Amino acid sequence: MIVLEFEEIETDFCTNCEGIWLDAGELELLLENSSEKDELIKSFSKAKKNKKKKRRCPICHKKMEKTRVSDDKDIVLDECKHGHGLWFDKGEILEVIKEGSVNKHNSIIQVLEDMYKHKIEVRKQN
Repeated sequence: MIVLEFEEIETDFCTNCEGIWLDAGELELLLENSSEKDELIKSFSKAKKNKKKKRRCPICHKKMEKTRVSDDKDIVLDECKHGHGLWFDKGEILEVIKEGSVNKHNSIIQVLEDMYKHKIEVRKQN
């Protein structure tokens, strides 16, 4: 993993799978202060009957829980049971930050769109 810095917030980026690890509280720092942010964070809930393989927390190495971002979105994150942070699979962080932002043209979204541009283009073709 390598360290990427967004707006003075260090994130860990996996060069193999293109996933991103955020330590506890960093997602809230990346999102703008808005009612959208508050609603998004409140919408997180345990994912029921998720068959995806559980990842291990990079800090405590325990298996993490699956967390659904909201009932109407098909985004499932890995969350450390001990509160160490969140794992975002490839492109998920972009989707989550867009959900919690009023300004869809903020600099973090622009950087993430550039990073995951090839994934976005593949989705448009399908």
